Amino acid sequence: MNKSKLAIGLLVVGTLTLVFGTVIVFVGPIIIDNQIVKNLVIDPKNEMSYTMWKDVPVPFFMTVYFFNVLNPTEVLAGEKPMVEQRGPYVYRKHIQKQNITFHPNHTVSYLEYRSYFFEPSMSVGNESDVVTIPNMLVLGAAVMMENLPFAVRLMISTTFKTFKEGPFLTKSVGKLMWGYDSKLVDFLNKWLPGMLPSTGKFGLFAEFNNSNTGLFTIHTGKDDIRLIHKVDSWNGLTKLTNWKTPQCNMINGTAGQMWPPFMTKESTLPFYSPDACRSLEMVYQREGIMEGIPLYRYVAPKTLFANGSDYAPNEGFCPCRQSGLLNVSSCRSNSPVFISHPHFYNADPVLLDYVQGLQPTEDQHGLFIDIHPETGVPLNVSIRLQLNLYMKKVSGITETGKISEVMMPMMWFEENGYIDGEILATFHTNLVLLPMVMVYMQYCFIVLGLATVLGVVLLYYRNKVRPLHCHTPTACLSLK
Repeated sequence: MNKSKLAIGLLVVGTLTLVFGTVIVFVGPIIIDNQIVKNLVIDPKNEMSYTMWKDVPVPFFMTVYFFNVLNPTEVLAGEKPMVEQRGPYVYRKHIQKQNITFHPNHTVSYLEYRSYFFEPSMSVGNESDVVTIPNMLVLGAAVMMENLPFAVRLMISTTFKTFKEGPFLTKSVGKLMWGYDSKLVDFLNKWLPGMLPSTGKFGLFAEFNNSNTGLFTIHTGKDDIRLIHKVDSWNGLTKLTNWKTPQCNMINGTAGQMWPPFMTKESTLPFYSPDACRSLEMVYQREGIMEGIPLYRYVAPKTLFANGSDYAPNEGFCPCRQSGLLNVSSCRSNSPVFISHPHFYNADPVLLDYVQGLQPTEDQHGLFIDIHPETGVPLNVSIRLQLNLYMKKVSGITETGKISEVMMPMMWFEENGYIDGEILATFHTNLVLLPMVMVYMQYCFIVLGLATVLGVVLLYYRNKVRPLHCHTPTACLSLK
């Protein structure tokens, strides 16, 4: 084969390889992004992502801790409450979407049902464990009724005595969680319907188990991937009516399970929580890696539960008390119930002075979401919230004794889930390994193309300037 033709062929091949590698540098990310968009759209044709969205197959748990009151008699005498944390009591949470209906405007409606199953092997103790906590039916009702005429308050106190309801409950974890029979509850539901949030057994989570979170309508992302998972309406509402300002009544962000892809460090994680009766928003904290997958960690800002005095936009959530408390009475039948971070983490320090036995730390009591920024899919989630009861002495209701005004923690819970097993392996292959292979390929093509082109060029110049070798001086002269 002619050497010059071989050199030209190698030069062409090297140039094409170099061009191909350079093109991949610019086109590769676009191809990957297009595949992400294609696979994330909520569509039954996207088998893996649709199944993940519909049935949430990753392990999900609710971990519960109770604050056992050690000195209930002394609390009634006006002394500071002393509590000890009991738990964890762990429940496996099963989530499944039903009544899924797609709409022509690229939205989809669904009801998400949740059910809980106790996990003894993951718990410290059993549901039969007995703890003492404030009786919401008595101490909560007392605060609700404090502005009624004195005679009415006396009658209420007599009613408590008739049904043998005291200021504190000593019951098993299972009954406190999922409900217990109460003649007082039956009486109130009969004569004062609507006063209590539930009509059956009374329990802190009685209305959560085997129930749905309301009718969500969210965007599928088919027309605009930036809208995917964002809430279009909840129970037919595009805004709430619980709060005092339009901003606080807004239904923002997603339903809290996934977010739009291509996030940056300036992105936030807004979501609507029916249990908190409001929209919440988390902010970027740091980068990280989980099983080789890059992630962004998002946490709750200190302003999340700040009162209106410390953070003006939260004025609409008032009447407020100390910062770190969210008053949810407006969506909890006016019961004086407040939500906070566990152990009053990130709250006004004065709240820790009211109760003995609390020790807040970020690692144990801060909430976070680890999310894959390219897809908006959470890899590890830990949402931690505490349920508190505002209680005080109310004249005429003798059950309140001489209780000092206090924000009393009753229990806190953590809802956590993480991607693992086959789903994590698939996620890692599609979103980490394949893009990495494409990156390596583009540089291999570029290096190979450059090496081939430079090799041909060097050989060409080497042959062009190669010195002449003459056997005799006469032979060299004859060549001149």
